[in-house]
Amino acid sequence: MQKYGIGEIISNVFFLAYTKLRYPGARLIRLPFYMRGKRHFKWGEGLTVGYRCRFEVYTNDNAEHIKIGKNCRIGDNVHISAADSVTIGENCLLASNILIIDNEHGNYAGGRYDSPPDVEPNERELVSAPIEIGDNVWIGERVIVLKGVRIGNGCVIGAGSIVKHDIPDNCIALGSPAKVVKCFDVAQKKWKRVV
Repeated sequence: MQKYGIGEIISNVFFLAYTKLRYPGARLIRLPFYMRGKRHFKWGEGLTVGYRCRFEVYTNDNAEHIKIGKNCRIGDNVHISAADSVTIGENCLLASNILIIDNEHGNYAGGRYDSPPDVEPNERELVSAPIEIGDNVWIGERVIVLKGVRIGNGCVIGAGSIVKHDIPDNCIALGSPAKVVKCFDVAQKKWKRVV
């Protein structure tokens, strides 16, 4: 059981009142919390957000671009950036110092429309693709999730990993780039190493 000091208890009472006024249905939003484009942000009941988190949406339409399901817990210093969409399922746990970004400045695919290096990075085309994170996912400390990725239900992403490719349901992935190292065997009810 987590025990708080008197200062943390007083802070949490303030944050609780702030949460109920600004983010109805959320459990606790700790400050500072930076939200660019709140109207593009949809959260489920029970959302908890740690200190110094930053959620940004880069669009002027009326759609919801950052969607977080019920009972998600997000640690400190988490940055979510959406030019397309970032969807996080229900009952997810995100550690601290995580970057989830569905966009990048420029196209570097090696094709006809690549961004030239003589153009300032901030002036290059913003290229994006949606990110989807399933239910019951645990993302470790200092993970980076890049554009166009789907992380399946029940996954664990090891600390310090960079997720550049899809991860199937019920797998443990780690490394840079993240690779699947274990999958859950439903019949045997245990995690099995991937050869």
